[in-house]
Amino acid sequence: MKTFRPLTPSTRYITYADFSDITKSRPEKSLVFTRKKTGGRNAHGRITARAIGGGHKQKVRSVDFRRNKLGIVAEVVAIEYDPIRSARLALVQYADGDRKYIICPDGLKVGAKVMNGSQAAPDVGNCLPLSAIPVGVTIHNIELVPGRGAQMARSAGSGATLMSRDGGYAQLRLPSGEIRKVHENCMATIGAVGNAQHENVVLGKAGRSIHRGRRPMSRGMVRNPVDHPNGGGQGKSKGGGGRQHLTSPWGVLAKGYRTRPKYKISNRFILVRRDGRPMKLK
Repeated sequence: MKTFRPLTPSTRYITYADFSDITKSRPEKSLVFTRKKTGGRNAHGRITARAIGGGHKQKVRSVDFRRNKLGIVAEVVAIEYDPIRSARLALVQYADGDRKYIICPDGLKVGAKVMNGSQAAPDVGNCLPLSAIPVGVTIHNIELVPGRGAQMARSAGSGATLMSRDGGYAQLRLPSGEIRKVHENCMATIGAVGNAQHENVVLGKAGRSIHRGRRPMSRGMVRNPVDHPNGGGQGKSKGGGGRQHLTSPWGVLAKGYRTRPKYKISNRFILVRRDGRPMKLK
């Protein structure tokens, strides 16, 4: 991380990643496309997500989450920056000349060889089905449905642990602490996601949020009653003068309101919830 002398109010706290692990400054042209920004608006032009807008133009990298080129050795050509995700990307070139982006795990360097499939060794960067991965190994980029592509443990510094296998399913301890069953035919990549220092980045000033496309938003408590349920009151008053629960501008509870459906079909695969309590099936 890079820190600065406190010559201005913003540089007192601001921290940057030093980007010393980046080896290529320009993305692979065939693997990027421009995504039009929505400004938080839906197809009808109505704002459905507030405080979104502006920001620097970004190119979207097409990342290979399926890792379905099986049995072909690939060489890591470069480690690149991705403006949209916290993790770094590794550009790999397969023996047949095809190039793809993968999530860069911790410890993967330029020149390393990676491979996909059950015959690959359980080394960092290799992608194997859960049935072929040794118990106790840290993994990331995990599929929930075989063939759909990785959906879990993809952000910087995250990694799950393969705890056991039984009855065609593997038990994983996820980064949230949840213990979950996943089909053993699902693919996962060996190692933890790199760029673990991302959590230490401090924006330090409002401008850096603007650059990321986050616009300013005032708290509901400081607004008028006509504008927000929490607004109003004499002086600083939590909950808008009274002691009611904090809500959104439309009156939906903001804290303590469970959003997960009670009878979600995938509840059967969760053994221990992320708060440490066993999952009760109804």
